[in-house]
Amino acid sequence: MSTFVLVHDAWHTGEALEPTASSMREAGHCVYTPTIAGNRPGDPKSVGLEDAIKSVADYLAENNLEDVILLGHGYGGMIITGVADRHPARIRRLVYWNAFVPNNGESLNDIAAYVRLFPCERGDGSIMVPFQVWRETFINDVDLETARKTYDALIPHPEKTLVDKISIAANPKDMKLGRSFINCIDDAGLPDRQPWHLRMSQRLGVFRLAQTPGSHELCFSNPKRLAQAIMDAGRD
Repeated sequence: MSTFVLVHDAWHTGEALEPTASSMREAGHCVYTPTIAGNRPGDPKSVGLEDAIKSVADYLAENNLEDVILLGHGYGGMIITGVADRHPARIRRLVYWNAFVPNNGESLNDIAAYVRLFPCERGDGSIMVPFQVWRETFINDVDLETARKTYDALIPHPEKTLVDKISIAANPKDMKLGRSFINCIDDAGLPDRQPWHLRMSQRLGVFRLAQTPGSHELCFSNPKRLAQAIMDAGRD
C-alpha cells in the first residue's frame, strides 16, 4: 500500500481531510493530513508562501516520509509544487485536486484574483471567503444547513500566501515526478467560472486524469467518493 500526504486548501486545516483520510486508511494506505503554517491555531497571519511551503517540507522530514504521493487541494497546489521543487527525492507522485498549478514566478493571485474578490477587512493580514461565495461556488452540492456548518469550520487565511510569487527551478510539467489531476466536475470555484480542467491541468504536461462528480469541497460533501478518486489518481 502507499503513503499519501493530503495538503488542504485555503481557509482549511488538515482536519477537513480527515474523513477522506479515514476511508483511505480503511483501504490499507498510510495517510497524513498536516496543517499548513498560517492555518494552525495561534499562527500569525503574516505567514508568506515560502513559510507555508517550508512547513509541509519540514513535516515530511520530521515524520521521515519517503515515496510519498503528495496531494494538494486548491491553494494546496501551490504548496505541493514548492515542496516537490525542494525535496523531490521524498515524492513519488504529485496529485492536484482542483488545484492551482503554478509556473515559476507566479502567485495564486496571478492565476486567479481571489484577493480582489475577497478584500482583507480583518486588519491582521488575513482574508476570508464570504458565505454566499462559499455556498454558491465552492460547496454547491450540499443543502443549506451543511453549507453553513462547513463554513463555520473555516478559518481566516493569510493573504500574503496568495500574493507571494513562487520560486521553483522547474515548472510542474518538467518535474521528474508522476503527475495526476483530480477534477470534480461540478466545481465552480474559480472566480471567472472557467473549468479547472483543462485550465490548470494542461500545465502538467503529461498527466493522469481522474474525474468525479462533486463540488470543490468534496471532502465535506462526499469524503468516500473523494477517497476513491485520490486512490485512483495515485495508483501505480
